[in-house]
Amino acid sequence: MKTEVLRNLDLTAAVKALKRGSPVVFPTETVYGLGAPVFHADGVRKIFEIKGRPSDNPLIAHISSLEMAGQLSSHLKEDFYRLAAAFWPGPLAIVVQRRPEVPALVSAGLPTVAIRMPSHAVARRLIEEVGEPLVAPSANISGRPSPTTLSDSLEDLDGLVEFAIDGGPCSIGIESTVISLFHETPTLLRLGKITKEMLEEVLKRPISPPPVKGPAFSPGMKYRHYAPKAPIRLIYEQKQLKSPFILPTAKTLYAELRKADRAGLSEIQLYCAPAVLADTALMNRILRASGQIS
Repeated sequence: MKTEVLRNLDLTAAVKALKRGSPVVFPTETVYGLGAPVFHADGVRKIFEIKGRPSDNPLIAHISSLEMAGQLSSHLKEDFYRLAAAFWPGPLAIVVQRRPEVPALVSAGLPTVAIRMPSHAVARRLIEEVGEPLVAPSANISGRPSPTTLSDSLEDLDGLVEFAIDGGPCSIGIESTVISLFHETPTLLRLGKITKEMLEEVLKRPISPPPVKGPAFSPGMKYRHYAPKAPIRLIYEQKQLKSPFILPTAKTLYAELRKADRAGLSEIQLYCAPAVLADTALMNRILRASGQIS
């Protein structure tokens, strides 16, 4: 089977596939996602199988409206609505207590669910037409650099899914920020474009760092992620650079890592210029891709 690419934005075929539990690749503003309806347990299970994703790595449920969040949780309090008003639609996932009806596999057996409303119009339209939230990790084989174009996703998944929707290059190119409202105090679980300072400004109080021990309440907290085939060497001084090298941005990091793999490089030099070092979310992905943090 070869994956059929939908480019005319007629989503009928994709919606039908999703409703029968067949995962579909679709665009978001962060990275391309591999989606299945949250309440279709077989479809959710297929996501893990297609990606080779460990079952203890939770998923994020994507919604098209604030009302849809009520399908996932009955514990949506003031802080949730403050964050939603400030940052949705956009690259923020909020972890809350899940309803019992949400399959345990979605949240790695934890009593929580991560909810996000993407800003990509195609993603929201797809969710709306399906009529329920879509869980969607990045549309790639687990551990590989996340896809920011459809071609990058198909490099990994062509033939493994029925349909893939072409929504153009992702405008942000790095995964969403994840904050937990399930913990005793608001807790930052994953770095992204929305910063800790931005969240604290909205909540009017400090946010705790991720817990050092315990279960992973968010994707991106466990296992090696975003890694190319070749080892990465981080360079901090310009005089040490040898061609070719990568000067990353959040929008280009994953695409450049995939490009380096296609070129068959035996080592990838990645230049951590001052602007790169100042971008905490970007450095988080770089350190994980290089294996310096797991």
